[in-house]
Amino acid sequence: MSVTWGDFQAIIQLSAGLNVAILSFVDISIPAIKERRRVFTKARQELDIYRKNPHKTTEEDKQHHSNMVGEIDKQLFDLWRETNDFESVEDSMIKVTGVCGFIGAVLSIGLLWISGLHYDDPIGLKGECLAVLSFFSLAAAFTLNYITASKASHYTSRCNTLRHQMQQKL
Repeated sequence: MSVTWGDFQAIIQLSAGLNVAILSFVDISIPAIKERRRVFTKARQELDIYRKNPHKTTEEDKQHHSNMVGEIDKQLFDLWRETNDFESVEDSMIKVTGVCGFIGAVLSIGLLWISGLHYDDPIGLKGECLAVLSFFSLAAAFTLNYITASKASHYTSRCNTLRHQMQQKL
């Protein structure tokens, strides 16, 4: 006995629902992206406060303090430059998530329509492959957003380390 479109309809319905839900996958990475941006802004503000430190009175203290501020500033700038390149990747990944969701939703809703029209007909290898393919957009969107969130968290951690160095050295 062969598998019919009707037998596969529940799987296709699951695919359709999940593919429409892909649009909420950006909620995985957006909090990490916002936190990274907030931490960088905070680090820049703190460095500006340390730069204007009025407690250094002797020229030697002022020069040493200025050198330390310059060193931290250089490290923060290098990290910012690294993350600046990553920002375009972040934006691209969020757009790709939307594209994955749209393609997956169109494919799975199309398969759902076909399964309704051909409920008792055999599905065939092509139909099974398309049903499996409709789940790949889910995996791609989840993976992209997870990688984006991980990378943003990594940069946030590095920036927080620099902030801690500022607090210790300055």
